[in-house]
Amino acid sequence: MPTDTTAPLTDWLRLVRAEYLEDPGLHLTRAQIQRLWGLDAQTCDALIHTLVESRFLRRTATHRYGRSDAGA
Repeated sequence: MPTDTTAPLTDWLRLVRAEYLEDPGLHLTRAQIQRLWGLDAQTCDALIHTLVESRFLRRTATHRYGRSDAGA
């Protein structure tokens, strides 16, 4: 598990995916994602971008990120 923002993005992706898989109803704002995992802004943005582009996450109308295959 990554312990700081210098961990490779792939490590963060693995961790965040696991959390969202464990809790399908999880819907977090960008700020909450950054704070929860202690990410710097650049890493957080890259992480969100990658997860949205791969269609694992989607952004809701309330600017929260949740699993694409889960209900709003």
